[in-house]
Amino acid sequence: MTETVVIAGAGHAAGQVVASLRQKKFAGRIVLIGEEPWLPYQRPPLSKKFLAGELSAERLYFKPESFYDDPDIEVRLGTRITEIDRDNCSVTSVDGEVFTYNKLVLALGGRPRTLPLPGAELAGIHYLRGIDDVLKIQSEIQEGRRLVIVGAGYIGLEVAAVAAQLGLEVTVVEMEDRVMSRVVSPQLSEFYQQEHVAHGVTLKLSTGTNGFSGTGKLEYVLLDNGEKLPADLVVIGVGIVPNIELADAAGLATENGIVVDDHCRTSDPNIFAVGDCTFHPNDVLGKSLRLESVHNALEQAKTAASNICGENSCYAQVPWFWSDQYDLKLQIVGLSQGYDEVVMRGDPLTRSFACLYLRDGQLIAVDAVNSP
Repeated sequence: MTETVVIAGAGHAAGQVVASLRQKKFAGRIVLIGEEPWLPYQRPPLSKKFLAGELSAERLYFKPESFYDDPDIEVRLGTRITEIDRDNCSVTSVDGEVFTYNKLVLALGGRPRTLPLPGAELAGIHYLRGIDDVLKIQSEIQEGRRLVIVGAGYIGLEVAAVAAQLGLEVTVVEMEDRVMSRVVSPQLSEFYQQEHVAHGVTLKLSTGTNGFSGTGKLEYVLLDNGEKLPADLVVIGVGIVPNIELADAAGLATENGIVVDDHCRTSDPNIFAVGDCTFHPNDVLGKSLRLESVHNALEQAKTAASNICGENSCYAQVPWFWSDQYDLKLQIVGLSQGYDEVVMRGDPLTRSFACLYLRDGQLIAVDAVNSP
């Protein structure tokens, strides 16, 4: 009997699962089910080159359309799985269609964390997670328009960099007292703050957002200091929420994500989970965690595919992230949380340097700017 692998979700990690199964000569049937109308694609360029109009949607594809022209690969887009029947090894789509599986892979990703503030429903307020989100933002980008970005993390600052270069008036509002405060040192935050200001971006740090106002569409962002900030459009980037509801309803273990072991297997041995939706052990770091990282998503997808094919593969990777802002490439290896010393290598004035993070004299992470 032909073995069937069903993949719920059709993002970056899902595309890697399909590719890895094929690479490992998986002889069964693969069913890929995704809510978006797009084939699996790369998300990192969304807030960079794709937003800037330098890439087409097709160039984001993880694999070309022809890759899926295989009688053993079934692609269902524009739909989603709403129920898992673990007893009968089947899933049901929102359309009522039932798919049976031998192995199920949950590549459910996450969704933008929303701000339930007054006026949040006004036209002109955006979140950025997928291609369609960017297309909506692009339709409102015009030189001279006023863009307010809520949140000074990777996404917010990448959008700020693109928008500033396209001639918009950009303001970034951040509750913390520095940009990228969750992931980098004060020294690196200061460097990036200076870069953004030099490109004409206004930073409002230690400032909260109380709501939005306008007649029929966005006109102002209301700040917690009483200021009414004029705005033509807003992009909110305050993190993501893992999509765990499907797993929860099926009785799978969850904890800030879908709990998996180092084989990317859930509490059900026939169900795997990969990517941003997982809470997973990391022997390199000595703890379990959830990561919002393409590198993590791809490596977990490879691990899951290997184990589906009968191998004994364990996930153990050092976290790796990157961010492109202006002509600066920031690469982060490891996790710096809990550091007690920062050692600088190189000079920030040269725009090529690195921050080394130590804890008890041991190197735990490196942030490198324009530095291999």
